[in-house]
Amino acid sequence: MTKNKIIGIIVAVLIVLSLVVVVWADVERAFIPGNRIAVVSLTGPIMGSSGGGILAPAGITPDLVRRLLEQAERDGSIKAVVLRIESPGGAIAASQEIGDMIRDFEKYIVVSMGDMATSGGYYISAHADMIIAQPGTITGSIGVIFQHLNVDGLLEKLGIERETITGGEHKDMFVTPLTAERRDILQQITDEAHDQFMRTVAGGRDLPLSEVRELATGELFIGTQALDLGLVDLLGGRQVAIDAAAELAGVQDPVVIELAPPVPSIWDLFLGGGGILEIVRARLLGEEFIMLREVRELLNTYSLPRF
Repeated sequence: MTKNKIIGIIVAVLIVLSLVVVVWADVERAFIPGNRIAVVSLTGPIMGSSGGGILAPAGITPDLVRRLLEQAERDGSIKAVVLRIESPGGAIAASQEIGDMIRDFEKYIVVSMGDMATSGGYYISAHADMIIAQPGTITGSIGVIFQHLNVDGLLEKLGIERETITGGEHKDMFVTPLTAERRDILQQITDEAHDQFMRTVAGGRDLPLSEVRELATGELFIGTQALDLGLVDLLGGRQVAIDAAAELAGVQDPVVIELAPPVPSIWDLFLGGGGILEIVRARLLGEEFIMLREVRELLNTYSLPRF
């Protein structure tokens, strides 16, 4: 065996041993109790339940957040959680349920905002121990919107007549043009939801309610403005949030792990909202099917206030 081959073998062995030492150090470090920071990505609109399907991917639901936080809670090596939030907001009750989970979570939670964390996305963030946004993150929109859909004109164009029989004076208020009395009822609901939003932000951010009321016009804020207004704590990205979570939890040299949402089953992908069967039906039956389906969904869906 030549001298060069011997040297080559020695170098190769040293490289392999070095890699083994590095990998073993990482493995050993990963299993030290309490040195992990879990990163959880929450992306999409906030909704009560997921539509699933290929064309209607899941958003942020209470069930999803509960499963991910329970996973982090059960793992004794996880000392804190970073929530990467990218959301325009959504359903009020779902936002409140998720917010309660974050508020009551026993480990530290730091929110890391992406491009957008507005309305309900900000509502759930307000419950965290710390909020970090990029200078260019769009956040805020502390307000409530309630849209009433009047489909009478569409039904008339389609030649569809609707007859409604109700028990209760206002039972049909969501499917007929609003009267002044009914508009006042919906305004009261919207104002109450808005007040709940403001009180939650005031409590979560330790801000005077009077200051939050001045901010709660539904206005959007960029990250630098949000920092000046006390709506976020620091400017930065994912790593800044991880470092902040580690500091809160008293963890040095943390191991970062990703907690991923469950993968939808094949059955969910094919039969969920916007699934393959829906595409096939649309192709076979044409545009009329799509239009009638949309009208059906409009008629079967009550308008709800949204964060």
